[in-house]
Amino acid sequence: MKVYKINGNSYEVAIKSVDGTHAEVTVNGVTYKVEIGNVPPVQAVSGGVERSENVPQKAAVPAGDRSGTVTAPLPGVIVEVKVSPGEVVKAGQVVAVLEAMKMENEIQAESDGVVTAVNVSQGDSVLEGAPIVTIS
Repeated sequence: MKVYKINGNSYEVAIKSVDGTHAEVTVNGVTYKVEIGNVPPVQAVSGGVERSENVPQKAAVPAGDRSGTVTAPLPGVIVEVKVSPGEVVKAGQVVAVLEAMKMENEIQAESDGVVTAVNVSQGDSVLEGAPIVTIS
């Protein structure tokens, strides 16, 4: 059992099992069945969550397809766009920051290239799979 602090509140959390897209977790003694879907890993950079050794310290968010479109890994709000059209980017470089579930997630370029389009602005709400930037 791990203790996580979210927005100043402590929660005792244990992951009992994970089977495909479902998990069974216990939070403060109450067991929940959670549908986790097929969400790629993201890096938590703020939002009041204390890290534990089980949270990846750095995880690249996969770009959408081979065309170079970097997409939103989950629904959320764009809190920062870190690139502009014409800018040269490297694989792993942060192109935007997405807030989802009170956590900020760094969206990273999967490959080197030049930003040909920025498809979002700060404050935009996006759905999973929405194009963030296009890199060629």
